[in-house]
Amino acid sequence: MDEITQQKMSFTAEFLDFLKKYQVIGLAVAFVIGSAATKLVTGLTNDTIMPIVTVIIPGGSWQTAILEIGPFKFLIGDLISQIINFIIIALVVFLIVKFVMNEDATIKR
Repeated sequence: MDEITQQKMSFTAEFLDFLKKYQVIGLAVAFVIGSAATKLVTGLTNDTIMPIVTVIIPGGSWQTAILEIGPFKFLIGDLISQIINFIIIALVVFLIVKFVMNEDATIKR
């Protein structure tokens, strides 16, 4: 083999070791699943939970509510929506981790 071919093979082996050592593939999978879960939770929040909140809170379209203090405008409705999204995502992550950790504990016994 010539020197260039050996360098390419060395680089490829080094790159594969990097992927294994830092578990990059697992991180990429987690990122994709996290993105999909975020879209799912956002849809659940916007299509299921927010209409219920809208009925409970009078005034109609509260998600577009703006609080104006002098020259400043605060998107209060959007903030509340994002807080509810965060709470749902945090709850789902908590339940998944709790389930996985419980499975690990069961397997080790």
